Amino acid sequence: MIKVNIGISAEDRAEIVEGLSRLLADSYTLYLMTHNFHWNVTGPQFNTLHNMFMQQYTEQWNALDIIAERIRSLGFPTPGTYQQFAKLTSIEEIEGVPKAEEMIRLLVNAHETVARTARSMFDIVDKANDQPTADILTQRLNVHEKTAWMLRSLLEE
Repeated sequence: MIKVNIGISAEDRAEIVEGLSRLLADSYTLYLMTHNFHWNVTGPQFNTLHNMFMQQYTEQWNALDIIAERIRSLGFPTPGTYQQFAKLTSIEEIEGVPKAEEMIRLLVNAHETVARTARSMFDIVDKANDQPTADILTQRLNVHEKTAWMLRSLLEE
């Protein structure tokens, strides 16, 4: 294999990839949760939530590839199995089908979890002078914080 020589040490790349792998696992788990809720939501807000969840899981699906390809660009394999994601994620899997309002609460927590995972990486990314990863993290933070706010707004009286 050809050695990666992009101006970031192997040690720093490995640490960044560890964080990106956690971010990928959290993002995939959130994607799956959101898609599940899209399929199973019921109640008076059905149409609104069904459509909102579809927009959210579509955006999340597209982000997965960006995160995974950054890991590959740094010279490491990307985790890609349910078993790997289950070990890496900070988001608990949901059993059963919660009511619509509980779905919203669970998604708020999951989006905030992904935001915390992304934010936790900035020290190493800044130290390594890794602007492409910092850009991805900033974009993901913007999406997850905004989505959490919008979902929280549905819960306010």
